[in-house]
Amino acid sequence: MKSVWPSALLLSLLCTGALGFDILPGSSLTHLDITLQALFNVTVQVCRAFAKAEGTDFIFPAQPFTIQGVATACGAPQSSKTFVRSILHIIYRNVRVDIRYALNASFHFDDEMFVQGKKIIIEGIQAVKASNKLENYEAARQNLGEILHPLQDFYSHSNWVELGEKSPNSNLIKSGASIGNIAARSRATCRSCDGNNCSNNILEDIIAEKILTSGYFSLTPVFALKPKGKCSHGGAVDQTSKIEPIGGINKDKESSSHGYLHTQAANIAIAATSELLEDIRGAAGDRPFLRMMGLFKGSSKALCFVIDTTSSMKDDIATVKNVTSTIINRDVGTANEPSLYILVPFNDPGFGPLTKTTNSAVFQNAIDSLVATGGGDPPEMSLSGLQLALSAAPSNSEIFLFTDAAAKDKNLKSTVIALIERTQSVVNFMITDTSSVNSRKRRAPSNRIAEADAQLYRDLAQASGGQAIEITKSQLPQATAIIKESSNASLVTLLQAARNPGKAESFTFMIDDSVTNPTVYITGESITFTLISPTGESQDSSDTMGSLIITSQSVGNFWSLQLKKQTGKWEMRMVSSNPYTLKVIGQSPIDFFFDLVVVSQGPFGGFDTLATRPSAGGNGSLLMSLTGSDTATVTEVTLVGSSGSEVIKGVLVPQSNASILVLVDKFPSEDFEVQVKGQADSFTSKALILFQRQSPTNFRSSNLTINANPETIIVPGTLFSVPFTLMTSGTGGNFTIRSTNSRGFDSTFPTSMFLEPGITNNGTVTLSAPLNTTSGTDVTLAIEAEAPGGTDSNYIVLRFSVLNTVTDFKAPVCEQLSLQTNCSVNCSMRMWEVSSRVTDGADGTGVDLVTLKQGNGTINTTLDSSNENITLVYYSASCCSPDMEIEVVDRVGNVATCSYSGRQGTISPVSEATKLTWSPLFCLSIVIVGLHILTKMGIQ
Repeated sequence: MKSVWPSALLLSLLCTGALGFDILPGSSLTHLDITLQALFNVTVQVCRAFAKAEGTDFIFPAQPFTIQGVATACGAPQSSKTFVRSILHIIYRNVRVDIRYALNASFHFDDEMFVQGKKIIIEGIQAVKASNKLENYEAARQNLGEILHPLQDFYSHSNWVELGEKSPNSNLIKSGASIGNIAARSRATCRSCDGNNCSNNILEDIIAEKILTSGYFSLTPVFALKPKGKCSHGGAVDQTSKIEPIGGINKDKESSSHGYLHTQAANIAIAATSELLEDIRGAAGDRPFLRMMGLFKGSSKALCFVIDTTSSMKDDIATVKNVTSTIINRDVGTANEPSLYILVPFNDPGFGPLTKTTNSAVFQNAIDSLVATGGGDPPEMSLSGLQLALSAAPSNSEIFLFTDAAAKDKNLKSTVIALIERTQSVVNFMITDTSSVNSRKRRAPSNRIAEADAQLYRDLAQASGGQAIEITKSQLPQATAIIKESSNASLVTLLQAARNPGKAESFTFMIDDSVTNPTVYITGESITFTLISPTGESQDSSDTMGSLIITSQSVGNFWSLQLKKQTGKWEMRMVSSNPYTLKVIGQSPIDFFFDLVVVSQGPFGGFDTLATRPSAGGNGSLLMSLTGSDTATVTEVTLVGSSGSEVIKGVLVPQSNASILVLVDKFPSEDFEVQVKGQADSFTSKALILFQRQSPTNFRSSNLTINANPETIIVPGTLFSVPFTLMTSGTGGNFTIRSTNSRGFDSTFPTSMFLEPGITNNGTVTLSAPLNTTSGTDVTLAIEAEAPGGTDSNYIVLRFSVLNTVTDFKAPVCEQLSLQTNCSVNCSMRMWEVSSRVTDGADGTGVDLVTLKQGNGTINTTLDSSNENITLVYYSASCCSPDMEIEVVDRVGNVATCSYSGRQGTISPVSEATKLTWSPLFCLSIVIVGLHILTKMGIQ
C-alpha cells in the first residue's frame, strides 16, 4: 500500500489515539493504520499474559487505544515516551520503504516478485529475532519496520483476496514453505477493465486454479513494460496500466482499481502483521518483546558508565563501585530501576569489552571486577570507549565517563559528536586531577590533563548537554550525586546555555506545577550569580541563608542548587569572564521529542528522517510531539544559537494537541538547541499552566550533503559495500573522508574526495565481519566528510545487523514421555505431572529456551546426559491447574508450542511446524476436541 500521508500527520494521529481499532465507514487504511493496530493488539495481549503470569489483574485500556492508555495498562506509564518513540521508529522504517525502495518491485510484491519479496521478509524476521536475542532492540525495530511493508503490500498488490482467502498466508513468514502456485511468466492473468470497472479483470482460470499473481508497476512510460496478458498495479501514476490489458488490481485505498476489496485486504494485513509479531514474541519471550516496544516496568533510562582503568584510577573505580551499589540497592524493583546497564572500560592501548545487560547483578559484577592497572603513558583511549558506549546505548541515554587523563584518540572527536547528535544522548565527564583544580598530586604535575585536553571533554559535554565536572579524587564521591539524580525516568531540561568566553547575562526559565525537584547545574571558575524567583525574591551566590535555594553544593568547578518550588518565570543572572555552562532540570511527565526531517524527493512525497546534519542556509522541518499530558499544546518553538545571538522561531503547523510540524526558513549558522514553550491543564487545579522545555543536545547545519542507502544486513565473511554520495553547496576542494564502525571490522574507504560546488561525487565504504561474528550483532557505521581547513563537516550514521546464513527452518518437537494424573475428585488434594522430551532434530541448531506459557505448576528442564540436543522437561501441578503449555525456541528463533493436560483426557502436543492456522477448519477441530474433553469429564 503506497504511503501518501506526510509523516507529521502520522505522528499526530499516533499520539492522539486517532488511529485506534475502529474503522470508520468509507475510510481507507494505510501502512500506518495497519502497523499501529497490530502493534497495539499484540502489545496489549503480551501485557495481559504478563500480568496473568505475575498473578495481577489486567485492565484493558479504553478504545480507541492510545500510547498513554496502553502504557498505563501495561503497568509502565513512565515509559510512554520510549513506547511512542519505538512505535514511530518501526512506522518510519515501514513508511520509508515507499521513499527509499519505491521502484524496487520486491519490496512491494509487484511484478510477481513473490520469491524475492518473501526472501526479504524471512531474512528480516531472522535478523529481528537475532537482534532481540542480543538485546539490540533498536536494530530489531529497524528491521521489523522494513519487513512489515512488503508483508502488508502482499495483500493489497497480489490477488490473494480475489482468490477468496479470508485469513493471512502464514507461509509468507515460514522458511521453506510454499506461499502458493505462482503464475508462470508466460501465463496471462488479466483482461482489460470495463471502463472504470475492474472488478472482473482477473481471468477466471487464474481464480479457479488458485494461481497467485500481482500487478506490474512503472512510473515512466520508457520502463512501462510487462509481459503479454499480465495485470497492472493500476492508478494514475502507473504507466503499465495504460498498456493492454488496461487497468489494475491494487487495493491500496477504496478509490483504487480493486478498492471494493480494500477493507478486506487491510484487515487481513492487520492479522498478518499480528501473526508476524506473535512469531517474534514467541522467539523473544514476553519481557524482551515489551523491551523491543520500549515498555519497561522500571525506568526507561539506561545506566551507562565509561571508565578509565589505568593504575591512577584506583580511588575513582572504588567510588564508582559504591555509587553503582547504592543505585542498584535503591532502585531495583522500583519505578526508577534502570532498563539497561552498560559498562565500557578503557585503558591504553585498548578499550572494552562492552558489557550490556538488563540484569543488575551482572552489571554490578562487571563493575566489581574492574582492576586499576597499567597506564604509564597518560593519554588513554577515552573517546574509543565513549564511541562504543554511544553505539550500544539507546537513544536519549545519559552516559558518565570517568578519567584523569587526556584522550589519546582525539581524532574521534567529530565521530563522537556525530553519534551524540544522532542518538541525542547526554555525556557527563567526571575528570579528576586536572590542572584547573587543586589535586592531591597523585599524578606528577607534568602528567595532569592540560587545559587544551580538558577543553576537548568540555566541548563534548557541551555538545551533548552534559557536564564536564573537574574535581580532585577526594571530591569525586561528593560529585557523583549527579549520577543518582539523573537516573530518574521523568527528568526534563528546562533551560540550557553555555558561554565561551563568559559574560554577564540574564537567563529566564519557567517552572510549572508539573515540575518537582527543580535543580540548577553550573560549571565554571570564578562565577557569581543572582537567582530571582517569580515573586521577585532574590538570592545571590554568596548568600547561604536565603530561602530560594533548599540545598547548595559546590565541588571543584561544579555547582548544584536545589530550588524551592515556585511556579512561574525565574531569572538567573550570571556574572563571569570565564567560560561557564548553566542547566536547569526537573522531574515532570511533560516532555517533548522531535526528529529533523527532509521533504522526500521520491514519487510519493512525505518526509524522511535525517541521519545527517540539515542543510545550511536552506529551510528545514522538525516533527515534534509532546508526551505526558493529553491537554498539552505547543505555543512556540525556537532554534536557539549556542551563543544566544541567533534565535530563529519556527512556523507551527498544528497536527493535533500533542504533535506539530515546525517549519524554519533557515537553521542558525552556529550550534543550536531546540526550545519549546507551551501550555497545559494544571496537574493540581483547573487553571492553564505555561511550561518550557529544551533539548539538551546541540545540533548544527552543514553545506555538505551526504547520502547513503545500503542494505541493512551484513553476512559474516562476505564483503559488504556501502555506496555514498557527497555534494557541497559551499567552497569546493579536497574533502577529508573518515569512516569508523563500532565493532572495529576491517574496512576500506577513500581518504579524500575532490568536490566542485553543486556536483555530486560518489564513494564506497566496505566492511567485512569476521566469520565468527554472532548473529544479531549490531554495527554502527559513521561516514564523515570535512571541508578543507576544517571549516565545515557532515556525516551519516547507519546501523546494520549481522546475520549468519540460517539453514535450520524446522521448529523443535515435543514428545510426551509420561503422564501421571488422577484429577477426577477434589482438585486441591491431588497433583498431576508430565515429562516430555524436546529436541530440535539431528540437523537443528538446538533448543535454546523452554518457557511455561500456561499453568501454575513447577517446571524444570535438564539436558539429556546422553544427547545434548535433547532437553528433558518435567512439570507438576495441582489438579486445580489441570492444563499447561510450554513454548520451545531453538537457537535461530523457530518456535514450537506444546500443550498437555492433567484432566481425565489429554491434549496432544502441538508443534508450530505442523500446527494448523486459525482457519475455520482448525477452529472447528478445537471445538470438537473441547467437546470430547467435556464429555469425558461428564459435562454436557
